[in-house]
Amino acid sequence: MKLMEYQRPLALFVLLSLLLGASASAATYPLPAEADSVVGEIQYVVTRYEDTLLGIGRRFGIGYEEIVNANPGVDAWVPGAGVRVTIPSRFILPDAPRDGIVVNLPEHRLYYFPKPKAGEPAVVQTYPVSVGKEDWTTPVGVTRIVNKRERPTWYPPESVRAEHAAQGRFLAKAVPPGPDNPLGEFAMRLDLPGGAYLIHGTNKPTGVGMPVTHGCIRMFPEDIEYVFQQVPVNTTVRILHQPSKMGWQGDTLYLEVHGMLEGQKDPETYGLTQLTRAVVAATKDRSVQLDWKHAEQVFAKATGVPEPLSHLPPVVANTETASR
Repeated sequence: MKLMEYQRPLALFVLLSLLLGASASAATYPLPAEADSVVGEIQYVVTRYEDTLLGIGRRFGIGYEEIVNANPGVDAWVPGAGVRVTIPSRFILPDAPRDGIVVNLPEHRLYYFPKPKAGEPAVVQTYPVSVGKEDWTTPVGVTRIVNKRERPTWYPPESVRAEHAAQGRFLAKAVPPGPDNPLGEFAMRLDLPGGAYLIHGTNKPTGVGMPVTHGCIRMFPEDIEYVFQQVPVNTTVRILHQPSKMGWQGDTLYLEVHGMLEGQKDPETYGLTQLTRAVVAATKDRSVQLDWKHAEQVFAKATGVPEPLSHLPPVVANTETASR
């Protein structure tokens, strides 16, 4: 864990970014072995008087709800000077194939697994995103990118135009490229029913990291530009709803918990029963000493910050052999 004042996260992260030509905002980590699924590390910064949590989060590639949930009790808009802020830059990879794009809705986060070129290490990139709000949820499932558009024109669905009209606002049938276009400068269309679901930029970056869209997946302008350049048409996109994730880093088991999205609060998929099932699955091939009380506390707090639950039992030396 590190305390800093706006240094880039990790030396290895910086090296990978330089080697791979990553943009300043691209969080790129070495892909761990299949047995492990934790990347990154928690960091800390000390605020200056002009800071907001949103501004700090964006500098570190962290969205609104992530930075706010990781810092309970800190004012998002006026944290004040000299406040120690947690940067939740450790992530448990979602339980999904490490291929193409994976979006975990409750986490408000996108993972991209680019195919490594010859001689280059396998990596994972991760970015904060906005997803569908209540009554406009982003559909869960496996899809693909069917086309990409730079400086796209937005053709809002009639349902969205009707919503604007009910609020006394006019919305044209076509919104051309420019500062008033909510798609930003880049858009990638998904092969989902209705044809209106996109991964795109935004002209309102303060909303990134919240459930505020009409079902699309919205990214910071600098992030979508970098992803757009890399991701080819026909890339697989898996959209998941995993409010809690569990994974290993070496001998340590971590738990990461996010609140469920509105309209998705199914007790069968979120609760201590689900936690128990996750622990059983994660430990089926490893014997661990688990702190259940701490696990329940992590689950209840749902800060989105991965926390260690246990270590593998220590190897006990043979006292007869050790005494020789």
